[in-house]
Amino acid sequence: MPKRRPPTGELLAARIAGQTVVLAGLEPLVRADAPDAVHRMRVACRRLRSALREYGGPDEPVAGLRRLGQALGAARDAEVLGAALVAEARTLPAECEPGLIAAELERWAEQRSVAARPEVLAALDSAWYRALLGELGELSTRPPDGSGLPPYRRLARKAERRVARRLAAARDLTGEARDAALHRARKAAKRARYLGETAGAAGLTKRMKAVQETLGAHQDAVVARQALRELARTAHPFEYGVLYARQLVVECTPGELEELLRAG
Repeated sequence: MPKRRPPTGELLAARIAGQTVVLAGLEPLVRADAPDAVHRMRVACRRLRSALREYGGPDEPVAGLRRLGQALGAARDAEVLGAALVAEARTLPAECEPGLIAAELERWAEQRSVAARPEVLAALDSAWYRALLGELGELSTRPPDGSGLPPYRRLARKAERRVARRLAAARDLTGEARDAALHRARKAAKRARYLGETAGAAGLTKRMKAVQETLGAHQDAVVARQALRELARTAHPFEYGVLYARQLVVECTPGELEELLRAG
C-alpha cells in the first residue's frame, strides 16, 4: 500500500520551516559573495513564496519575499547571462576573434555584477528584510491553520492545468507576445514544480522541471538577444550578430510547444 501523504497544511508548514532555515543560513554566504549563494537564496525565496501562496497568505511575507527576490535578481541575472555569453563566444570561428569577444563579454558581465551588488547588500541591511525574517520565523513556529486546504492531489491538478492553459495561450502568438506568454507558462511550471517538491511527488516534479527547463532556455535566449543588440551598438556588431543568430536557434519551437502540451 502506498504511503499516505500528510495533510496539505502539514506539508506546507514543513516546507516553510525548512526553507526559512535555508534562507537565513544563506545570508552570510551572500554577503561574502560566495559562489552560487545569490542563486540559492533566490530559489529559497521562490519556494517560500510558492508555499505561502498555496496557503493563501499572509500577504506581508509574500511581498517581502518578492522584494528580496527582485533585489537578488539583477546580480543573479548578470552572473547567468555573462557566463552563458562568454561560453558561447569562445566557440566562435577564428575569424570572429573568439578570445577578444569572450574577454569583452567577461568585462561587461563583471561590470553588471559589480553594479548590482550594492542593491543586494542594501536589501540584507534593510529593516524590511529583518521584519521578513521575523515574520517567517513566526510562521515556522506557528503556521497558519491549514485544515481547510484542499488535498494535495487537487492542488497538483490545478497547478498542472494552469501550466497547460498558459502553454496553450502561447500557441497562436508571435514575437514579444509569445515570449511573454511562454515566460508566464514557465513561472507556472516553476510553481507546480515547487508544489511537487513540497509533497515529495517525484512525477509532478520531474514533468514540471522538464517544462521549466525548456521554457527557461527560451527565456534565456530572449534576454541574451536583448543584451547582444545593445552590445552591438557599441562595438563588434558582426561578432555579436553571430551570437544573436545563435540565440534564435535556442528558442522554443512550435513543435516543442506541442510536445510540452502533450506531455502535460
